[in-house]
Amino acid sequence: MRFLFERDTWQEVYDSLSKNVLRTVLTMVGVWWGILLLIGLLGSAKGLENSFNRLFGSFATNSVFVWGQSTSKPFKGFQEGKQVVLTLFDAKKVEENVEGIEFVVPRNQNQGVVTRNFLSGSFSVNGDYPLLDRVQKKKMIHGRFINQSDIDANKKVVVISEEIYKQLFEKDAEMIGEYVQINSINFKVVGMFENGNVNMGPTSDLHIPFTTFQQIYNQGNNIGWVMITGKPDADITQIEADAKLMLKNLHRIHPEDDRAFGSFNLGKEFAKLTGFLTGMQFLTWFVGIATLFAGVFAIGNILLITVKERTKEIGVRRALGATPFEIKRQIIVEAVFITLLAGLLGIISGGWILIGLNAAFGQGDEAVLVNASVPIAVVFISLLILVVLGTLIGLIPAFKATSIKPIDALREE
Repeated sequence: MRFLFERDTWQEVYDSLSKNVLRTVLTMVGVWWGILLLIGLLGSAKGLENSFNRLFGSFATNSVFVWGQSTSKPFKGFQEGKQVVLTLFDAKKVEENVEGIEFVVPRNQNQGVVTRNFLSGSFSVNGDYPLLDRVQKKKMIHGRFINQSDIDANKKVVVISEEIYKQLFEKDAEMIGEYVQINSINFKVVGMFENGNVNMGPTSDLHIPFTTFQQIYNQGNNIGWVMITGKPDADITQIEADAKLMLKNLHRIHPEDDRAFGSFNLGKEFAKLTGFLTGMQFLTWFVGIATLFAGVFAIGNILLITVKERTKEIGVRRALGATPFEIKRQIIVEAVFITLLAGLLGIISGGWILIGLNAAFGQGDEAVLVNASVPIAVVFISLLILVVLGTLIGLIPAFKATSIKPIDALREE
């Protein structure tokens, strides 16, 4: 390795490459473009993945929503078109008997006229349990979410969204401990949450205790829908099928009636999304590495031409005592140097492109790409690939250079 630190080695590399600067630059373009493409696409894919993670980061993605509809088949004395209404009993039975379930969250919703002083508006009012904050985490700006004490005591407390605060309160006004009227009933504001980038299910404007919702809307034990969250390793599609089958048995519905219950499987849709991201990353690696190979082969072809042009020079060196190994080593060093230099320029250019993408598309709550970047490990792996490819491609012109006898090389014109 000592020869790498010798001045003569790099002087020879410089002399060789500077004889035809334009050809050298054009040779490097292929590798530069390949690494630029690899860094740019990988960074963009990562930014897209970060964007989705930010959208769903506070949400239990291994979830399914189930609600009652109307039957499409007569069964056990019930006619077609029977309206199906879920109850708290249904939610408890599903939680107790379906394998793989982590949480079952009953939910209710209705419209309500919300008033404060002379300001009012119609918003969706949600009756919820504290458990909702574990599967659909609220970003609280002030105060707290509903707790078990609120449920047990049927308290008239409400958690409002930031959007409602802007509509019903003056700017910078204190809202914790203040009262708003929901359908002419006073509710004490105990918290305010940030409007999320994604909201699965019906809109969430206000949250009140589930038991309080039962009273003011005379719901009894009926629920609007149920959110079922599976354990991390559970098959959410199987959980959905098992839950629906149990609900059909509880409500005496034909086993093949597919319209009695509606559902939305977030876990299945999220799996499609992650599959798309994985496929995109694979395609990125494939395209980037294929482009790198093309660029490196171009370097090999150019070095073959260079060796041809330097045949007489190589013959002189051989005649003066240079060994075949020294000739090969010098040409391989040139190949690796060109490849690494083009690769480093590609990495720098790719980094600037990612900075530009972050500035253009990575700002604000609606950002398409969030922190588009490439891990440092990927950069090192890319450089390692370049060194390996540069070495291998350099062997071709190196063996070509040493295959000519010194006497024949000296005769070359």
